[in-house]
Amino acid sequence: MLHAEKEMQPTKAFAESIKSRGSLTLFAKEQRRLYEVHKIDAFEWLKTAPMNSVQAVVTDPPYGLVEYSDKELTKLKNGKGGIWRLPPSFDGSKRMPLPRFTVLTESDQKSLRDFSFRLATLLKCVLVPGGHVFIATNPLISHLIYESFMKNGFEKRAEIIRTVYTLRGGDRPKNAHDEFSGVSVMPKSCWEPWGLFRKSCEGRVQDNLRKWKTGGLRRISDSEPFKDLIQSSPARRREREIAPHPSLKPQNFVRQIVRAALPLGEGTILDPFMGSGSTIAAATACGLKSIGLELRDEYFSMAESAIPRLADLEV
Repeated sequence: MLHAEKEMQPTKAFAESIKSRGSLTLFAKEQRRLYEVHKIDAFEWLKTAPMNSVQAVVTDPPYGLVEYSDKELTKLKNGKGGIWRLPPSFDGSKRMPLPRFTVLTESDQKSLRDFSFRLATLLKCVLVPGGHVFIATNPLISHLIYESFMKNGFEKRAEIIRTVYTLRGGDRPKNAHDEFSGVSVMPKSCWEPWGLFRKSCEGRVQDNLRKWKTGGLRRISDSEPFKDLIQSSPARRREREIAPHPSLKPQNFVRQIVRAALPLGEGTILDPFMGSGSTIAAATACGLKSIGLELRDEYFSMAESAIPRLADLEV
C-alpha cells in the first residue's frame, strides 16, 4: 500500500512513477492507455456493452436532456436564459449559469423518471456485482432519480454531500428586487447531492472483493475512511479555461470520488455522460482506467482536448 501522503496525491505519485523512467512522452502515452472515449449515445453503447464489464460508474447526467436540448443551449449561448438562469454579476464577478429545475413541468418530471429508470436498468447489466454508482443530482429532483435506481434493485448506500460556496441562489423575486428587497424566493444553495448506489454483492463483501474487486469504497488512508461530506470549491479558472462546460465539476472533488469508487484500485470507471471529460481526467490523474461516452459534437471535441490537460493539473 502506498504511503498515506501519496494516496492523498495520486496525480503526483502516478506522474513521478512514470517520469522516474526519464520520459515525459512515455508519461503522456501511459495516460492515454488508461482511458478510451466514444462519441456515441450512452444508451446505445450500454445496450451492447458486455455484462459485468464495468466496476464503477461516476457521472453527472443531463436528465432527460431538458437543459441540454438544442433549444435551451442556444438560449444559453445567446444570453437569453430559458431554463438556464443567468445570474447578474456581483462585485465585478461574472456568475456561472445554472439550470432552473423549478420550471420543470409535470411532463418534464415524467421524462426525468423515465430517463433515470432506463439508465439504471442498463447500468445494472454492465456493472459487476458490488459495483457502485456515484450520480450527481440536485436537491429539487434527486428523489426522481433515486426512486428509479431503487426500483431497479440498486441498494442506496449513501448520499455524498458536496458543500459548495458560490454566488448562486437566495435571489429576490424576479423583476421585483427593489419592491421585495427583504425576500428570497428560495434558500441559497450551499450543497450538491450525489446519490451513491450499489449493485448487490455476491455473498459477503469480502467474497465479492476477492472475486469482483468491488463491494466497498477505498479509504483515504489506513486511519481515515471515505466520508459522505466533501468540502468543494467551484472549478478553478484554469480548469474552466481548459473545459468551458456549463456543468464542469472541479478536479479536486472528482478525483476523490473516482478514487473511492474502486476499493482496490482495480477495474474500469464508466462515465456515460462525460461532457468535457472531467471524470475521465480525474481517473487518469489517479492512475485508474476509465471509459467516457458523449453524444454532442461540441462536448466530445472539448473532452478530447481537455482530458490530458485536466489530468496534468495539480490540485
